[in-house]
Amino acid sequence: MLNVIWLALLLCGVLVAAFTGRLDAVSQGSLNAAKSAVMDIALPLVGVMALWLGMMRLAEKSGLIQRLGRLIRPIMLRLFPDVPSDHPAIGAMMMNVSANMLGVSNAATPLGLKAMTELNRLNSKPGIATNAMCTFLAINTASIQLIPATAINLLAVNGSKNPSAIVGSTLLATGFAFICAIVTVKVLERVGPFRWENQPVTSTAQPSPSPAGAGDQPAAEATESEQKRGPRWAGWALAILLLVFIGAFVSKAFPYFFGAAPWPSDFLAALILALKALSPIAVPCVLTFFPLYAFGRGVPIYSEFIEGAKEGFQTALRIIPYLVAMLVAIAVFRESGALDLLKLLVGPILGLLQIPGELLPMVLMRPLSGSGSLAVLGDMIKQFGPDSLLTYTAATIYGSAETTFYVIAVYFGSVGITRIRHAIFAGLLADLAGAVAAVFVCRLLFG
Repeated sequence: MLNVIWLALLLCGVLVAAFTGRLDAVSQGSLNAAKSAVMDIALPLVGVMALWLGMMRLAEKSGLIQRLGRLIRPIMLRLFPDVPSDHPAIGAMMMNVSANMLGVSNAATPLGLKAMTELNRLNSKPGIATNAMCTFLAINTASIQLIPATAINLLAVNGSKNPSAIVGSTLLATGFAFICAIVTVKVLERVGPFRWENQPVTSTAQPSPSPAGAGDQPAAEATESEQKRGPRWAGWALAILLLVFIGAFVSKAFPYFFGAAPWPSDFLAALILALKALSPIAVPCVLTFFPLYAFGRGVPIYSEFIEGAKEGFQTALRIIPYLVAMLVAIAVFRESGALDLLKLLVGPILGLLQIPGELLPMVLMRPLSGSGSLAVLGDMIKQFGPDSLLTYTAATIYGSAETTFYVIAVYFGSVGITRIRHAIFAGLLADLAGAVAAVFVCRLLFG
């Protein structure tokens, strides 16, 4: 499927460019996209991935991931029945979803790549996406969003009177998209051509490389003998650290209790304030809690962090060819004018879904390009004003959907998956469901 999509993007783009006389734009756009894939995405991702995968290594070696996994075991057993409840992939997926919900995208991607690496170790058919991988990708493309920080900031910068108004609409739209993604992926994995049993093993597929020593034994077993080696004071230090972060959260989330701010006008305003206070605290908490917890369990935290960071560097390099391939194809399709032609073709279909024509650029651009959809949102704010119904709806669509093709290229590329099965259908359908839900919810709340 990915072969067909990639070829279709390239061929359609070049053919349309030949008719529209935009071959020069296609040439320049493809070269810029290839450069951007390496210089603007892959290389900056190296440092971020090294940091977060180093932290994940500490969580694994200390047994923290297994403990967290047990807390959500009932949910994970239903969503991922093929993944053992104490497997490292469970914890990585849980943390990825949490980071996405909080809007901490710089942490969500490395954690998601870590989860895909762990899921690939359970893959009996290298190169082919498993049911668990498809489900995880569907969850990522339709993650429930608590705070759409980017859209809120853009509205605020452009003078919106109530930029946080889209929090409620985004939460409802992403909830609907999430349900649609889960239902779609679970139904399609039972359909004939997508069934796991019907996927032939390709002799050329190679399993994703694993860092030395990883997977030799479960982290819980590796740390059983180490759990009593940590100093006793580490437990007290951990408790004090948690109290500090709880205090910081309470002071930011409920300033009106201390007379530092007026009381919120309603419950939604109070909830938004609490969620905004949680996002900036989440990252510092993880950066200190994980090392201190691992230290208390007798884990050599510095050396283990370095080992995890090495894996992040290797993963970032591994995704470069996949990023170049997908971003170049998307650039060719966009610069040729084929995207504009697609708008004309699907306009009647989206009209049946009661999606206004002014929102077509956002609906079509969001799965293809994050920067492109952000530019569309900025243009709509200038055209219709920061507090119009159309602007709120576009901002909700931006916050309730993901750049599906980018996620597929990065996540599957990191583990060498070339046969994505039904993942693309589930992701795109979730994007469409989120857009439709955004239109109806915004009409209900702002219309």
